[in-house]
Amino acid sequence: MAAPTAYSLIATDLDGTLLRGDDTLSERSRAALTRLASAGARHLVVTGRPAPRVRPLLADLGCTGLAVCAQGAQVYDAGAGRLLWSVTLDRELAETALGKIEAEVGQVRAAVDQDGADGLTLIEPGYVMPHPTLPAVRVGRRDELWAAPISKVLLRHPELSDDALAATARAVVGSLATVTMSGPGTVELQPCGVTKATGLALAAERLGLPAGRALAFGDMPNDVPMFRWAAHGVAMANAHPELKAVADEVTSSNEDDGVAVVLERLFP
Repeated sequence: MAAPTAYSLIATDLDGTLLRGDDTLSERSRAALTRLASAGARHLVVTGRPAPRVRPLLADLGCTGLAVCAQGAQVYDAGAGRLLWSVTLDRELAETALGKIEAEVGQVRAAVDQDGADGLTLIEPGYVMPHPTLPAVRVGRRDELWAAPISKVLLRHPELSDDALAATARAVVGSLATVTMSGPGTVELQPCGVTKATGLALAAERLGLPAGRALAFGDMPNDVPMFRWAAHGVAMANAHPELKAVADEVTSSNEDDGVAVVLERLFP
């Protein structure tokens, strides 16, 4: 393990990683984040949530710097309350990708995250939000999902597992979009080539921090690119096997303050 001063950039996923199941941050984790900041390291939230859905959490964390949102499609400046960078998923390509997936597995239920610092999450009939605490607007028909630019599409299938749905989507979507799985009931389509790693690399470049000094925490397959980019990847005990397979170490679960366990060791 590297010396405590080796890591100047700490990148953490939120759901299933830094946050507990009730969307709260433990006092132990708060203290650990304060400790790394006192040591001069930077903490970056790197999440699948779009900027509007993460803003209250950033405020609760006292984050006034950058955050990587929407699976890497957005870099958000929490202090200024604005997006510094964003990329959208072409809506025609998204419709085509959905059609290819449904040709293989039958009807899926879809939702979209609209682009922008104030974009909405729209859900079509039958779609159930995997995070009931996150606000969403239900529309009457699928075509209403494409009313404004979007950063990603979220998919659910009434019978297939997330792994099966993601595998089928990857097989048929090709270069139309990047397919990822970010949590239970959350298979997503995002702009082709966009991952948490691309967003994190952009944010790190703005901060003047190299990948060789980055430590990343995560729990799902969407964190794999981030682990490959960073110098050291730490998977939670509750992490998906696909992420554990590429992790440099495994810590305790999010409910047992796994992020804090590692940070306390590195920043004593």
